[in-house]
Amino acid sequence: MSNSQRVFVAGHRGMVGSAICRQLEDWPGVELLTRSHAELDLTDQAAVEAFMRVERPDRVYLAAAKVGGIHANNTYPAEFIRDNLAIQTNVIHGAHIAGVRRLLFLGSSCIYPREAPQPIPEEALLTGPLEPTNEPYAIAKIAGIKLCESYNRQYGTDYRSVMPTNLYGPGDNYHPENSHVIPGLIRRFHEAKRAGAGHVTVWGSGTPRREFLHVDDMAAACVHVMNLDHVTYAEHTQPMLSHINVGTGEDLAIADLARLVARVVGFAGELRFDTSRPDGTPRKLLDVSRLAALGWKARIELEEGLSGAYAEFLERGGDRP
Repeated sequence: MSNSQRVFVAGHRGMVGSAICRQLEDWPGVELLTRSHAELDLTDQAAVEAFMRVERPDRVYLAAAKVGGIHANNTYPAEFIRDNLAIQTNVIHGAHIAGVRRLLFLGSSCIYPREAPQPIPEEALLTGPLEPTNEPYAIAKIAGIKLCESYNRQYGTDYRSVMPTNLYGPGDNYHPENSHVIPGLIRRFHEAKRAGAGHVTVWGSGTPRREFLHVDDMAAACVHVMNLDHVTYAEHTQPMLSHINVGTGEDLAIADLARLVARVVGFAGELRFDTSRPDGTPRKLLDVSRLAALGWKARIELEEGLSGAYAEFLERGGDRP
């Protein structure tokens, strides 16, 4: 960014949004615009449009979303599709009417079919049924991609989409029921270690394979993709296919992840697997060759990232009774 830019990060208090802010705060010429939920409700169309008209951001990172793990998606499907559709529609349309030329929408790898080829290429979108446990959330995210594509096609905007794999790191949600797999395991193993428990039960069979990306790597990828010139970006995205996968290109079984988290946390007991709990998609590894061709790859190794995540969990009071 050679010139001064006013950059709005929607969702700046969330895990990804705060990481994007950390990436941008030292960039010369960048003026960060942020609003808390109390200051700006992104589900309020009139409020979002008024904010965009007054502040006139040059660029927008749309990192705001209602997120959660399998339990949360199963329990609150209406909220997951309703709130995410509202946030995306309001921010994307509000940006358009305020003249924002470039926007980056953050999706999710759950947009892809349950039985997609592995690793999953961007072209797999809408080629088969979705994973039922998070279908409402996935449909909302697909709608966000299509909103960006449609505004680009009709209005000539430059709205881009990135599809991250499973994220973890600073700012994660460690709720005992509504968290994703890594923070959930960190909390469970930590509490078991503190209680002197002899075993920890992990949901599912442990056989599904997952890919994990540190949120600071994700933020770096977002800034990289946002800053690509239009010609370079267009050369690597086919017509009507404006999203790019973001991941490490490597995965591991949940059982192996659980053993790694146990080692990082220092839990030496037995691991048991509750096969009555849902496994979700059997495998979800992203094809990141397109992003690699655009000059970016992940740098934070999983064990290093997990150690940092556990340290942050303790700093936030995870070791308190």
